Amino acid sequence: MTSRNSVFSIKSIAASALFLGATTLISAQPVYRIVGSDGKVTFSDKPPAEPKAKMMSAAGTSGGAIASTSLPFELRQVAQKYPVTLYTGENCGPCQSARSMLITRGVPFSEKTVSTIEDSQALQRLSGENSLPFATIGGQQLKGFSDVEWTQFLNAAGYPAASVLPSTYRQTAATSLVTVAAAPATTAPPIPTRAAAPAAQPAPAAVNPSGIRF
Repeated sequence: MTSRNSVFSIKSIAASALFLGATTLISAQPVYRIVGSDGKVTFSDKPPAEPKAKMMSAAGTSGGAIASTSLPFELRQVAQKYPVTLYTGENCGPCQSARSMLITRGVPFSEKTVSTIEDSQALQRLSGENSLPFATIGGQQLKGFSDVEWTQFLNAAGYPAASVLPSTYRQTAATSLVTVAAAPATTAPPIPTRAAAPAAQPAPAAVNPSGIRF
C-alpha cells in the first residue's frame, strides 16, 4: 500500500490535465532574492536595477539542465512542454522515494536542493510552504510525495508509463535552489589629482652698481 504524504488532493485525471495545460511554467521563470544596499531583502522575477544590489537566482529554468536532444522524440516533446523539477533536502526519506520513482519511470528531471536559509525562503516563495519534497510538472505543483498522485499527473502530462530513456542518458546532478550571482561590477571614477604647485623662482638679484650694502 502506498503511503500518502501530499497535501494536494486530486479530483480527477481530467482536472489534472486541465491544470497542466492551463497554468504557466512556474519554474521556467527565475526568482531573484535581492539584497539592496540598505540590507533590505526582496524577491522579484526581474534582476535588480540597483547596481550595488546582490542578486541571487532562485529556481533556474526547469528542464534547462536536461539534454533534451538525447531523448526520444515523443519524450522530448513532453519534457519540453511539461518539464519536471524536483526539490529535495538532506535526510529526507520522502524525497528519496520521489527521486527513485522518477528515475525508475524514466522521467528526465532537474533537481534543486534546499539546504540554506536562502533556499528555504525561495521555496516559500515558489510553493507557499517549506515542506519537502516539492515538485512541479509544467505549471502544476505537487506538495509532498504520493506515488498514486504523482503517477496520475505524469500520466496526464503524457510521460511514458515505463522508461524509454536511451542507455547513454545520464541524470543531471542536483544543484542548489539559490545560487549567488556576482553583482555587476562598477567602475569607480578616477580620483582627481591636485596639480603640483609651480616651483618658487628665486628673486632676481638687485642691481647695485655702487656696491652699497644694506
